[in-house]
Amino acid sequence: MYNVAIVGAGPAGIFAALEIAKLRPEWKVVLVEKGDRIEKRKCLLREGFEKCPTCKKCGLLCGWGGAGAFSDGKLTLTPDVGGHLDDYMSREKVEDLIDYVDKLYLKYGATEEVFGTDMKVFREIERQASLAELKLVHSPVRHLGTERSLDVLKNMQDFLDEKITIRNDVSARSLIVECEQVKGIVLDNGEEIRSEYTIIAPGREGADWLTKEFGKNKIGMVNNAVDVGVRVELPAPVFEPLTSKLYESKLIYHSPTFGDEVRTFCMNPNGEVVQENYNGISTVNGHSYAEKTTNNTNFALLVSEKFTEPFKEPIQYGQHIASLANMLGGGILVQRFGDLLDGRRSTPERIKASILTPTLTCATPGDLSLVIPYRQMTSIIEMLYALDKIAPGTASRYTLLYGIEVKFYSARVKLTDELETEGVKNLFAIGDGAGVTRGLIQASASGVHVARVICSR
Repeated sequence: MYNVAIVGAGPAGIFAALEIAKLRPEWKVVLVEKGDRIEKRKCLLREGFEKCPTCKKCGLLCGWGGAGAFSDGKLTLTPDVGGHLDDYMSREKVEDLIDYVDKLYLKYGATEEVFGTDMKVFREIERQASLAELKLVHSPVRHLGTERSLDVLKNMQDFLDEKITIRNDVSARSLIVECEQVKGIVLDNGEEIRSEYTIIAPGREGADWLTKEFGKNKIGMVNNAVDVGVRVELPAPVFEPLTSKLYESKLIYHSPTFGDEVRTFCMNPNGEVVQENYNGISTVNGHSYAEKTTNNTNFALLVSEKFTEPFKEPIQYGQHIASLANMLGGGILVQRFGDLLDGRRSTPERIKASILTPTLTCATPGDLSLVIPYRQMTSIIEMLYALDKIAPGTASRYTLLYGIEVKFYSARVKLTDELETEGVKNLFAIGDGAGVTRGLIQASASGVHVARVICSR
């Protein structure tokens, strides 16, 4: 019998464990993670495979550190970006939690430098953005880089090895709920883990499981917006005037044709485009490193659509669009912006004749207009033209668009202010997989918040 069972070793689950170990060192805690320990995680594509072998458990997404382990480790130090925690508590409390988890990252080896703190520089770029009908969100960023991010996570893993029980390579199959109270989880091998409190933090990769399991137990859910788009890759000098000062520019645009919100996401100066595998569906993402650099910069353009009744399947909607791209390209599709505008598919010859060398070499040249719905594609094109006004060269015919990038957020769980599920006592849902957060820092903060709630009972 454990005091607390935690499902998922992403930032939400890790920081919940760290805080419980601090506040209740005598408690028995078990953390269940379907992937490997941090030192065993690997991606075959990154190790030389020409094509993604679509592993049963994607090494980029599963394992200690979650999907953020191999990312470029951007800690966005503001409540305005990366989640919805201020829906559950005051902004002041969210700011305190962010400051607290930021100090913990520093304790375990994060870098000292923070980008975007010079308000004079920010105001000037904000002025330029407003002239292009873009909203620039102030978002100071602490950038770790993939290498340092792995070191930080390894330090946290080593510390918790001595404090709690960590179970790797095993998945949660179902919840144990009796008399409207959680009693633990059942693992995929049939083993029962009994606990007084259960924290569900499965990340985006486990969002589909969470939605189905919570639906089975009649735990209330509300639709989140669906984020679908492309990853843009262009020469690093195009965005250098922005990335050299802010590192990551959080820009929001409302497309004139449909009024949809389009936003930049996960900007990677001198980084590379990577392929990920969500339960057999290939999607695209981007990374950047502390030491290794490329000549390109990449970022996502995501179109947010908030659906109403009777739509209840945001994850399946995103999976369907991504699977269309996989069907046409055998994985990730890439297209030059100029070819998209000309109504023709890109070919290997046209890609090779460009001024830009793709960093994701396994992507198949093709036609994204056959995959992305007209509404989202129109909004993306309009956003690229808006960005071209503050970063000339963005709308170049050589700019590369990779698809599909989709963020698998679960429908948001109905939660109390303590992030406890409505209807099932002692069951808490946190992080990106619960639809509560959308990034490393707020996911970590949600873990600390829930840990404090549990330890105070």
